[in-house]
Amino acid sequence: MPRLELLTVGEAFQDLIFAGLPHMPRSGEEVRTARFVSTIGGGAVITAAAGARLGLRTAVISGLSRDASRALRRERIRVVNVKRPAEAHAVTVSMSTTSDRSFVTFNGMNDRLESRLPAALARQRAAHVHFAFAPARCDRWARIVGRLRARGVTTSWDFGWNPSVLASAGFGGLVAGVDFVFVNEAEASMYAGARRRAAAVAYWRRSARNTVIKLGSHGSRWVAGEPAGIDVTAPAPRVRAVDTTGAGDAFNGGFLFGLLAGRSPRDCLRLGNFVGARSTLAAGGVAALPRRNELP
Repeated sequence: MPRLELLTVGEAFQDLIFAGLPHMPRSGEEVRTARFVSTIGGGAVITAAAGARLGLRTAVISGLSRDASRALRRERIRVVNVKRPAEAHAVTVSMSTTSDRSFVTFNGMNDRLESRLPAALARQRAAHVHFAFAPARCDRWARIVGRLRARGVTTSWDFGWNPSVLASAGFGGLVAGVDFVFVNEAEASMYAGARRRAAAVAYWRRSARNTVIKLGSHGSRWVAGEPAGIDVTAPAPRVRAVDTTGAGDAFNGGFLFGLLAGRSPRDCLRLGNFVGARSTLAAGGVAALPRRNELP
């Protein structure tokens, strides 16, 4: 089989999305909506789907339901499923207005996912590996990332909003080891332990090789310390969002497509912004993802 361009590794969920709510329900209140979708979700899944739609040879390692595996294969994504038949897959309920979201998650087999990932990862070969989960032992994953780098494989990580990772052994080493860290603006400040934007950016400059900060409707920013010395921004396209679930993970897929195609830093950001924005035009993170011929 041809060598993979993008391999994503991490959690998967069955997303039950209630979109278009007039407001978030208050205690004891029932809120009705005509917009509901059941779809595949999770950072590894959505980033893989975004890359595959743009033409990358893509695979995903995760714990997947049978329906999720079938849906990914229809997208021409190679599936490495580490879930055992008797185990329950993870489920997330998302409630969203046009500007706010809340979630309830049943973690299912994801509680056992991390221990199974290294062996599955060792059997795959890809130009770039993207990780989308919060590791319990960052020091172990820093060593894995180091071995990938020694083989010429580039890596990226999106921890999501997981403050517990800060207490994990080796967090600083893992951040320093991956080629790209993806964070949104709130995550950038939280992981940096900084309230002011300038202090957060200074932390990422000295701590990570490259940091991509997702700014929502304000676009995105790529910062890197010396010797690269990069500080580039790109605005986001204006869209009428239906649901923002998975938009950050869709951004990651668009950005990585640009990176693997050798695009400039600003073009990578623009591609990420475009794919992330397009993903918001339908409920869930996958349905509205663009194909390569739709790129600007």
